[in-house]
This record gives sequence, C-alpha cells and structure tokens, in this order.
Amino acid sequence: MSIERVREYFRTYGMEERIQEFDVSSATVELAAAALHCEPQRITKTLSFMLDGRAILIAAAGDAKIDNHKYKERFGKKAKMLSYEEVEELIGHGVGGVCPFAVKEGVEIYLDVSLQRFSTVFPACGSSNSAIELTIPELEEYAKPTGWVDVCKGY
Repeated sequence: MSIERVREYFRTYGMEERIQEFDVSSATVELAAAALHCEPQRITKTLSFMLDGRAILIAAAGDAKIDNHKYKERFGKKAKMLSYEEVEELIGHGVGGVCPFAVKEGVEIYLDVSLQRFSTVFPACGSSNSAIELTIPELEEYAKPTGWVDVCKGY
C-alpha cells in the first residue's frame, strides 16, 4: 500500500509519527482542508504530468491552478496531465493520495512557488485520507525536488 511506503520513507528520518490519518477522505483540497481544519490554500496538491515520455510531479498550493503559458515556457511543451489509470502505475500513488514522497524511480518532482507564501503546508502521504504538516524547508528536504518552478496562477 502506498501509505506504507511513505510511512517507511519518513521512518528513515524518525518522523513517521507526524503522518496524520483521518476517518474521512482527504482526497481533494476541500476535503483535506476540512479534515485538517486549515485553509484550503495550505493543502499541497501534487499534480501528475507526462513530459517527454516520463512522469513528473508538480506540488502546488491548494488554490493554485496550472498556467498553461507558464508551463509551456518552463518545460517547452503543453501541459498533459496523466490519466487516472496512469497515475498509480507511473507515480506509485493513487489519485487522491499523490504526494512528492516515496515515488517511483525516475519521477522528477518540482515545487511551485505558490507554496512559498506559507510557513507550513500539508501534502498527502500516499492515501486518500492522510497528510503531513511540513515547513517549506522540510518539504524541500523530504520531497528532494529537481527544483522550484513558477507554473501556476490564481493564488
């Protein structure tokens, strides 16, 4: 199970106990915000794209939307989200629990600047009813991103 891989990943840092699991779904930004009693924009949504034949992830603030122009400027291609069926196969986490931790080998992770306005954010942990609160430096450390990008709008 995907959450177990994430739990094992955080166990290597001695922080698996920080993972929160809920009795309710946290599969969408709104549901996660309700489960965590926080503002929706602090939920880190992790979006899956196909780029040059490989899967990439972009972690962004809950109120941000992909800006197609900025995406194409940054990556040189039109944004093409993975299909529901492709997500688990290529990323290693199912829709609703996609996160930038314990992903399949070769998946590049990017963090969008929309997250930088918060002291802490809440990414999922591999299931549709989990999250972890991380500072931005912790998110950088544990997500091991290729880098920061500015590919969103509306926040």
